[in-house]
Amino acid sequence: MDLKAVIELMETGEQDTALRALLDYNHQMNQCFTFKKEDEHERQHLGELVLDYLSMELQPSCLLACLETVRILSRDKCCLDPFTSRSAMSILARYAGIAVSGTATHTNSQSMEDQGDREGEQTPGGSNEVLRTSCPPLENSDQEVIIEALMSICNLLLHSEMAQVVAADLQLIIGVAQRLKQCYDPTWNHKVRFFDLRLTFLLTATRVDVRAQLARELHGISLLANQLDATLGLCWPDSLETGRAGFEGVPPEELPPLSRQQTELAMEILKTLFNITFDISRRKVDEEEAAAYRHLGAILRLCLMSHADGEERTEEFHSHTVNLLGILPLPCLDVLLKPKVLQGSVEYMGVNMDAVNMLLGFMEKKLDHGNKLKETILPSMNLLTESARIHRETRKFLRSKVLPPLRDVQNRPEVGNELRNKIVRLMTHIDTDVKACAAEFLFVLCKESVSRFIKYTGYGNAAGLLAARGLLQGGRDPGIYSEDEDSETEEYREAKARINPITGVVEEEQSNPMDGMTEEQKEYEAMRLVRMFNKLSRNNIIQPMQLGMDGKMREMTPEDLQNQAHNPLFQSEDQGHSDSEEEA
Repeated sequence: MDLKAVIELMETGEQDTALRALLDYNHQMNQCFTFKKEDEHERQHLGELVLDYLSMELQPSCLLACLETVRILSRDKCCLDPFTSRSAMSILARYAGIAVSGTATHTNSQSMEDQGDREGEQTPGGSNEVLRTSCPPLENSDQEVIIEALMSICNLLLHSEMAQVVAADLQLIIGVAQRLKQCYDPTWNHKVRFFDLRLTFLLTATRVDVRAQLARELHGISLLANQLDATLGLCWPDSLETGRAGFEGVPPEELPPLSRQQTELAMEILKTLFNITFDISRRKVDEEEAAAYRHLGAILRLCLMSHADGEERTEEFHSHTVNLLGILPLPCLDVLLKPKVLQGSVEYMGVNMDAVNMLLGFMEKKLDHGNKLKETILPSMNLLTESARIHRETRKFLRSKVLPPLRDVQNRPEVGNELRNKIVRLMTHIDTDVKACAAEFLFVLCKESVSRFIKYTGYGNAAGLLAARGLLQGGRDPGIYSEDEDSETEEYREAKARINPITGVVEEEQSNPMDGMTEEQKEYEAMRLVRMFNKLSRNNIIQPMQLGMDGKMREMTPEDLQNQAHNPLFQSEDQGHSDSEEEA
């Protein structure tokens, strides 16, 4: 049945006729995600007719068919106008069971009027009181209605900025938060819970005001942590130590994988938590917030130690977990080390290092993949860096894995397949964020000691970080680090005097190119090199630099160059040399 025929049958106003037309249309378009441009007007008209039906009392089958049609039409980015008005969004919110009233603000209402709200409805004034609509019945058929309405709203938020404004004005986040509180209620099926969470993610991803509202007014951290608790089926042997109910005391590697449904819900929760906490590191948190974040950190540790159904899904699940762990307040990261050492655990200095070892393995796996390093490597590497900076046991464990006692002095630090070699290679990566992060990680593992840093990376690889910190002359950044035992191996001590500090390896002795030259010839070649650099500088091809008193590189000023020109060595320049001699 073509679109015009469907519209004609819908215009009769008879539910049975409309139901037959919509069922046929929905079946035909169920898997359609691209639409013909020439049918835009008809699709918009069909959307208006469906909304008119949804405003009436409908038979359950006709109601569900109308909402399915809205879901299909809401995929079309060019025909969303009928659904993004305040009245249309209110209808969908009511069927989704998340409608609230009396919460619109004058500012948002004015914004919608400016954008041309065709309904022209004014915001109810006077009261800010929140009034929940009556909860919908809970039969399976009604849950199908809720799911279709939620999916339609999600499509609209994904494609329409106007829908985002209206959703925020209608305070849909309050309605969906009310249902999220029922996370331990088995009545709601998986799809309702999933699209509640997907809607929450979209609202927080697109609206800063909604993000702040969920985090503060609606206590989003605790709300979503409870969701994660219920989804994963957790038990709490201790206040900051969690496990999966029914698997207490089972080593992490022996736990059964999470189901696909559990993983889907958990990832939506993790993404939403990231939205509302990503700026937390920029401000101080009080004791109550810190307790909530430590509780969340304990759950995230279990997520890190859990596996999903398949390697690809496990990596995605762990990626979201690492992203969230990386933005928690640093003092809360000690929960990663809290669990007791069990049989099969990775133990170091009496501390359970399962989580740290998992993070290190995850980082190396992402490094080996080599795709989108900035997005994949930085979260885990930054997390390990900050953990190593504040936890002595973590730093020493990571150093034993990444920077073991140096034995290979014949190959450059960046050559090889050891983890140290892979990270040193990143120190010359084209992306400045990647190379800075890699250098910072190794620098912290070296307790910010310049000599030790150069020992493991070579001066050439280390120069970028040392220049940025004003440490090119050596020394050490201030920091609170414990004393380590001497880690020099016999191989290193024997070769130490012959190691080239620039490359970090023992190199074959090279013949001196000035052997056999007279002093006059040496001076001539030196002055020729000076003239080459001088010409490149005058033509702005290079910028002369010098090491300042603060240990950082700075540009040479004209005065500096003048001083160099008055150096007695440079005054012997032969004026008779032609320009051809200056050319490199």
